[in-house]
Formats: sequence, C-alpha cells, structure tokens
Amino acid sequence: MAAADVDWRERAGVAERAVVRRHVRRVGGVLPGTRIGRIRWPRRLPAPLVPWHYWWQAHLLDCLIDAQLRAPDRARAKAIAAFARSVRLRNGWSWLGRYYDDIAWLGLALQRGGTLVGRAGPSALPRIMIRLHDGWSEAGGGGIWWRRHDDFKAAPANGPAAILLARDGQCAFAAAITDWIAETLVDPDSGLVRDGVRIAPDGTVRAVEPYIYTYNQGVYLGACVELAARDGHQRWTDRALAIVDAVRHRLAGPDGVLPGSGGGDGGLFAGITARYLADAALRLPELADATRELVFANAEAVWKGRAEIGGGPIFSAEWRDLASEPRARVPEADLSVQLSGWMLLEAAARLQEA
Repeated sequence: MAAADVDWRERAGVAERAVVRRHVRRVGGVLPGTRIGRIRWPRRLPAPLVPWHYWWQAHLLDCLIDAQLRAPDRARAKAIAAFARSVRLRNGWSWLGRYYDDIAWLGLALQRGGTLVGRAGPSALPRIMIRLHDGWSEAGGGGIWWRRHDDFKAAPANGPAAILLARDGQCAFAAAITDWIAETLVDPDSGLVRDGVRIAPDGTVRAVEPYIYTYNQGVYLGACVELAARDGHQRWTDRALAIVDAVRHRLAGPDGVLPGSGGGDGGLFAGITARYLADAALRLPELADATRELVFANAEAVWKGRAEIGGGPIFSAEWRDLASEPRARVPEADLSVQLSGWMLLEAAARLQEA
C-alpha cells in the first residue's frame, strides 16, 4: 500500500496507546496526580532508579504533545500537565542537571507544550535558558559543553540548544552555536555531523570524536531550518539542503531507511531525526520532496516490522528489521526504542495532514 493511501494519524494513535499503556505510570508507582515514563517493559524487567533517563522523559512529553496536536483530548491535556510537573518532582524538585543536552531537550518539549504544560514552562524555561548561556565558552572556538565540568563539546548538546534559543527569539546566540557546529563538527568529506570535540586545558581542540550518530544530523538540520525561517540568511537553507543530501546518500540505506543505534539512549536517535526531517518538509519548500520521502520510507518500514504483542505494536530498534519480543537485554524492551517509533509515526501523520 502506498504511503498516501495509509491513515498515518490512525497509526500514530495506535502507537500512542501502546506506549502509554505499557510505559506511563505514577511516580514510584504510587504517587497520585503524577505521570512518568517507565524505562522498560514488560514490568517484570528491572527498572533501576539510577540512572533515571531524564532526557527520555523529555521525548515522551514531546510525543504526548504531538498526540494532543493531532487529536486534542481533555484527559490527555491533564496528563501532559501532570507529566511536566512530575519530571521536576522525579528530578529532585529541580529542572536542571549536569547535562546541557538533557535540559535543552526538556526545554524544547516545555516550550512546544505552551499552555498545555501549565506552570511548568514559565517555571523551567528561564532557568534552562540561563544554564545554556552559562554552558557556552570560547574554548574550541565556541560551543556549549556536553555537561558541566567536562572537556567535551558535543552536537547533541548544541543542536537542541540552538533550536530552543532560536524559537525563543535569541537568534544571534542560536546562530553562533549553529555556525560552530558547521565549522567544527561537519565532516568536510562526508558532509555529516560528527559527535563532538575534546578540549585541551589551553582551550584548543585536542581531538575530534568522529562518530556519526543519526540524531546529530537531525538537530543540526533542525537548527538550520529554525534560523532559515527566522533570519532568512541563505547559509541556513544551503546547510539544510547539504545535510539532507548527506543523510540520504551517506547515512540512510538505498531504501531510504535510517540505521538504528540499538537500545538505551541510541533507541531515540532515528526518531529525533525523523522529527526534524518532517519539520524541514513543512517549513522549507526546497526540502519538501526529499524529506517527505525519507519520513514515509521510514514510517512504512517501522510499521511493517512491528510485532503485535499484548494487543499493540512493538517497534523494532532497527527499522528495516522485524521487531523482537521485549525481554532482558533486548532493545525493544526500552522506552527509548518505542518512543522513536511513535515519534516517527507522528511525523508521518503531520506530513499527511499538511
């Protein structure tokens, strides 16, 4: 069946119901009025308190907001507000942490949520913005640190921060961050974004971490698209075109399907890229055809490869493969992997509706 003949809104709704039923619970399993994401399913699998995967929760909140925009529902709206409050509660009554990428992801979700997140947005966003400003230094030519008191500056901290700051109207700072990614992390041979740089004590770049992760391409694209829409400089559109071309020809397979990165944190990588590919399709006409093609190719693959277990879909960690039954040490048991599939289907639904 062709992508145009599929009801992607319906499939996104099926994904939402499956993830929420399996993974969303009260904090500690008992606190009334709270909602948080359990990191593994089935329930018999251990879900340790540490680490608690703060940034996975940010993407679960983002997916709930996607669902609310797709099909508004009063009960879900209440759950979103409760979820936003619960992240702060579970994080020790704080919106902040050591990792700049974590707080940037949460800031993006809260910012997108607007009034849906209640008082969480006005409470958290000013603190997050201040912390991101504090994370910038001129060492290594600029950029935000990956975490406090570290020697690493990474794409997954700088990309989301640039998107968040641009959406907040802080385009000069967002542009400085995005220019730093372009000049420091984009590989001149492949055109893909490398993971980050290690900084020496004297402030020079000691080493480049050459790893190519899917989500780093997505957040760099997202920053370029955001700035292209806001300040109109041609370099943002040119860079967006270049990174999409690199993703199509050097990262995705011949079928257009993005590679997976296993479970754990890697389970989210491809879904994040799908989110920003869809955003590019909707906002940059020059990219519409290429990015739509990628989103629908991946959505078709993840749906075809799903396993139906317990009355709902389980998505594969590797989208072109069939999903495995969730169990210990199997990526499909991780919330991150299931969020990625759901995020992808929401992206396809947005494109179909547009």
